[in-house]
Amino acid sequence: MNMNSTRGLLVRVGIDSSCGEWNAPCDIQNRSFAYIPIPESKEQHPPLATSYDEFEHPVRKLNVVLPTTLQGQATHLDPDFRYLTYGDQGQRAARIRTIVLESDNSFLVFYVSLRDVQTSTLVYAMIGFYWVAELVEASAVTKSRWCENAHTRRKTNNGDIVIRAIPNKSGRLDKFIAIGHYRDRAYRIDKSILDAWGGLDVQDGYIQRSAFLPEFKNPSRFLDWLSRQKVNLVAQND
Repeated sequence: MNMNSTRGLLVRVGIDSSCGEWNAPCDIQNRSFAYIPIPESKEQHPPLATSYDEFEHPVRKLNVVLPTTLQGQATHLDPDFRYLTYGDQGQRAARIRTIVLESDNSFLVFYVSLRDVQTSTLVYAMIGFYWVAELVEASAVTKSRWCENAHTRRKTNNGDIVIRAIPNKSGRLDKFIAIGHYRDRAYRIDKSILDAWGGLDVQDGYIQRSAFLPEFKNPSRFLDWLSRQKVNLVAQND
């Protein structure tokens, strides 16, 4: 693989206090976590709609109860690790489209804001990795594949994109990797990790929720770092 033609983006996903008013649980001691998506804000095709009820079990495995405000509510299940897809819209979709079209190889790294069940500390953690297989327009996806992503489950999705990832090289991490904490008045990538990655194109590793998706300055260094973490990738949401 020609690493000079490889580019990658760091993508914030998952429920948190600013989008869903809750943080999914994790256990820092054994690095287990529950992946919980953000709420759905648009109307979905009824047979394809997903809800938070699907995530009660992974939350309970961490001895936490899903808030009553979320129970029965619709989820924007994205990324959907079962199908190895990720969709987006607006500025974020444009950024992803540019990276994918301008490189021979591209990847997405997913991270979330979790809350430790022991200390209640917030942990910014990497939970997923995709090698991009293809980018498709959500509106062009055939009906038989609408079930594969949150953006194609929606009744309207003009301008949205869907990423399909390479099987066996992509998925949800079986254990999270802590990558950031609060420092210098914001949540940022830890300095030692930022150095190991070769940096991001955002100021001092800033990773609070934003429409701007940070790009890895040195993809090969990040990929070398990731290979040393010895994580397993699974094609499932829980």
